[in-house]
Amino acid sequence: MQVFDNDFFYVLCKPFGEYQTNCYLVFDKTKKEALIIDPGIGASSWVIDTLKSTNTIPLAILNTHGHFDHVWSNAELLKYFAEIPLLCPYEDAFMLAQDCFSTGLPNSIPTLLIGAKENDKICEKTSNTSNLERKNDFTYGNFAITFICYPGHTPGCSVVVICHKDSSSLESQEDLQSLSSGNKVMFSGDFIFHRSIGRSDFPYSSHTTMKASLEKFLTLQEDMLILPGHGSPTSVAQEQSNIPFWLPRL
Repeated sequence: MQVFDNDFFYVLCKPFGEYQTNCYLVFDKTKKEALIIDPGIGASSWVIDTLKSTNTIPLAILNTHGHFDHVWSNAELLKYFAEIPLLCPYEDAFMLAQDCFSTGLPNSIPTLLIGAKENDKICEKTSNTSNLERKNDFTYGNFAITFICYPGHTPGCSVVVICHKDSSSLESQEDLQSLSSGNKVMFSGDFIFHRSIGRSDFPYSSHTTMKASLEKFLTLQEDMLILPGHGSPTSVAQEQSNIPFWLPRL
């Protein structure tokens, strides 16, 4: 299903697995190149077949966080597309490297640990605010990519903001139909959903850290389309109006 389209890129989405985790493909309209975001359980065939049918080269796999239902197909896709990098928040990389939830997860090792320092090693982490709102920028092909860390659901839980380098600035719009033709898209993973938020009662999660992340999210000034890890699209403005309902419940 196509969930975003402007003059420069478009986004396809398909949910996979028991938890109906959204896998996204972000296609450049000016080149035959694409990004893969959160390939979950059973996503490999769809990703491979879609890229092959459109004669498109994958640039990278991006993981919003380390939970198994978002990263399950990393290993198979890395084997099939041998040269592409895998990007994952540093604090969640241990969830990819070991099956810490005993789900049978095929292990994968990130090529790039988002936010890691030079001598940092992959190790078990618990959510805290030390990396809150950390921003890391990357460019792959024509795509400008920003990882913004909002820990709590997982230690490295992040949103990924993507725009095309040729996109022109567009005025802020209020409704989803207008936002869907804007120049930026936020992939929120399991941090923010349509009228909901990610859980913070899992191992390695933290209610206190999640609350701090939501409070920071309230200060974002730019509205844009949100494509979450589960469920339907929403927007920054819509969810900022919902967050005050959730804060007292954490």
